[in-house]
Amino acid sequence: MEDIRGNDIIKWVTMILDWSLACCLLPVFDKLFPQYSTSSAMNGTKSEMMVLLMSIVIASFMFPTVIHRRKMKLGVMMRRNALLVLVTMVFFVFTCRMMSTSGNYIVFGVVYGVILWISIMSLRVVERALINYFRSNGWNSRTILFLGNDPANLIVYNELMSDPATGYRVLGYYSDYFIDGAPDSLRRLGSKEDFHDVMDNYPNGGFAVEEVYCSISHSEADEMRQIMEFCDKNVIRFYYVPRIFSNVQLALRPEKFGDTVIFTNHHEPLLFLGNRVAKRLFDIVFSAFVLLMLSPLFPFIALIIKMQSKGPVFFKQLRTGLNGESFMCYKFRSMHVNADADRVQATRHDPRKFPFGEFMRKTNLDELPQFFNVLKGDMSVVGPRPHMVFHTEKYSALIDKYMVRHFSKPGITGYAQVTGFRGETEELWQMEGRIKKDIWYIENWSMWLDIKIIFMTTLSIVCPDKAAY
Repeated sequence: MEDIRGNDIIKWVTMILDWSLACCLLPVFDKLFPQYSTSSAMNGTKSEMMVLLMSIVIASFMFPTVIHRRKMKLGVMMRRNALLVLVTMVFFVFTCRMMSTSGNYIVFGVVYGVILWISIMSLRVVERALINYFRSNGWNSRTILFLGNDPANLIVYNELMSDPATGYRVLGYYSDYFIDGAPDSLRRLGSKEDFHDVMDNYPNGGFAVEEVYCSISHSEADEMRQIMEFCDKNVIRFYYVPRIFSNVQLALRPEKFGDTVIFTNHHEPLLFLGNRVAKRLFDIVFSAFVLLMLSPLFPFIALIIKMQSKGPVFFKQLRTGLNGESFMCYKFRSMHVNADADRVQATRHDPRKFPFGEFMRKTNLDELPQFFNVLKGDMSVVGPRPHMVFHTEKYSALIDKYMVRHFSKPGITGYAQVTGFRGETEELWQMEGRIKKDIWYIENWSMWLDIKIIFMTTLSIVCPDKAAY
């Protein structure tokens, strides 16, 4: 309850600061940018400020702050604050238009909205730093207890302790045996029998706990039921941690199958029809726009290719796509015609490349024809990069989860490519790292993530990646 009250305080203080910031920023904005001001159309700054305050209060309850969450990524805060500001400006513009037909409210909404979003994000950084400081010093913390000696508990412990500012305080664990490799900070408090004594006398044992993480065998069903009943009775949150078998962690996620809960080892947002439709519409619009804007370059690219190397302008290659099916992938040819094109990856000083071809590879110009693959439906703008059929056959036999990457359409760019796994894979660990990134993308897909990857790819064109060759 103390944690809930502490989080409520954080939420309310954060929202009040947002409201105050929006109102204080308005008169400053009107003075600095009088050409965008709507105060004259609204009969004064006070009326303008009242409408703005009402708008941001409504938006705050639609998109409340999540800054109190203990594991919070910057991207999530940026997205939620963008939605908060967007809804605020929509309400503001709509209300102002209802009250007065004069005034350029849309321009004001765009310019002021951008400034407000930057200001709120700056405030969030300060707020998050203060929260981290207080939690590091014991305020708004959560007390945790582990049960069982399975290595899965150690993985959870390391995740919780990776950032002390999250405010988790681990008492230790109860088990008949020690956890192999556990640090000294994760103390064994006693045996299972000792924990039963704790349950019988709780909370007279000298400590209180708010969360229990349990990783014991399913054969101990009666004991697990007793532990869950104990947690429910004492308002303690219970979490079951899937055990590790033969050094393999069962990363299972729940799904509803009628009225029954089943578990799967992969979660794919693109299994939902709405997400697939949204991604496909984005692919079509974005690809058509890129081709329309850059198509005047195609004749010049074709001419230079012909001048530097004999052979066709376009390079066609069979690659592995969605569900493991092959498709013909198109590129501008960046190498001299050679017999190894379908088997050997390009290397840094590959003699098969001609000068303009090397430039195209570094700037991704050779990938432009793949937007036609996107329009055809063989590829997506963002997704795991399609590999040669030869490499699919090779690595599927060497890497356990290699074929999982084909649960999604291949992309012109991908999460692996913008996070350090681009270019030649000289060693097996490099391909394994790429596969992990691809699977992470499939299981964490969102439109926001696609836009972020496109933005990072655009930056890599301006500042070419050293691994691009």
